[in-house]
Amino acid sequence: MAVALEGGCRVTEMREGHPWINGSMKVWRQIGRETGAQAISLRVIEFSQGVSPVIQNREADEVFYSVEQIAGSPATNGKCKVHIEGKTFEVGAQTGLYLRPGQTMLVENPNIAPVLFVSVQCPEPQAHEMPAAPSRLNQPQTLPGVRLADRAAIPTADRWYRVLVDDDIGSKQVTQFVGSIPPGRAPDHFHQYEEVLFILRGQGRMWSGRTTTSIGPGSCIYLPKGQVHCVENTGTDELRLLGVFYPAGSPSVRYEA
Repeated sequence: MAVALEGGCRVTEMREGHPWINGSMKVWRQIGRETGAQAISLRVIEFSQGVSPVIQNREADEVFYSVEQIAGSPATNGKCKVHIEGKTFEVGAQTGLYLRPGQTMLVENPNIAPVLFVSVQCPEPQAHEMPAAPSRLNQPQTLPGVRLADRAAIPTADRWYRVLVDDDIGSKQVTQFVGSIPPGRAPDHFHQYEEVLFILRGQGRMWSGRTTTSIGPGSCIYLPKGQVHCVENTGTDELRLLGVFYPAGSPSVRYEA
C-alpha cells in the first residue's frame, strides 16, 4: 500500500496496483502528475520473452535502467536487445539508457524469465500532449547509455555515487545515478530539484520531515523539491539505490536542514 509522508513524499512498491499490459510488456506506473509529482514520473516495466510493442517517447527526456535481479522478483539478469530508431544494442543488467524526445524503442527479450526496467520521464508531458513524431535523422551510432561498471565511483563523505545519464550522454534535462549508502543515518537535507528513487538492494527507512516508513528492494520513492528527507540504512551491508532528478545537476549537491 502506498505510504504518504510529510511534505508530499510518497513510497510505494514496484508492482503495487494493476499493471497496464500491452503484448509482452507490463507497466506499473508508480509516480506521476496524478500522484502529486510536478514534472517527473516513474514506471516499472517488465518485458517477458519476445519483442515488445513500440515505446515512443514524447516531448521529454526519458531514462531507463535495466535492473539486476531483485529478491522475490521473477526478473532475470539476462541480456536483452534494445532497438532504438532502427539501431540494435545488447543491454545487460545495471545499464542506464537515454531515449531522446521523438525517438522510438523496442525491447527484445530472448530469455524465459522477464527483464525489468525502471523508466523516468523529465519533464513528464501533460496528459493532453500528443507523442512527437519520430525522427529518423537522429539515429544513435553507439549505445546511448552506460553500464554501471564502466563509471567510476565518486566518493562523498562515507558514501559513493556513479552518474549514468547526464549531459555527457546527451541529456541536459535529467540526471540518473546509482548511489551506495552505508549502515546508519546521515543528516537530514534537501535538494533544489524533484527526485525519484528506486531501491536496488538493502533495507532501510525513508524519512521525510518527522515521518518515516520502511523501504527495501523494489521500493519506489517520490521526493518533492525542497522537502527535508533522509534515507537510513538499517542493515549491515550497503543500501543501494537508483536516483533520477530534474532539473539536472550533481547528486553531491545537497543542503542540510
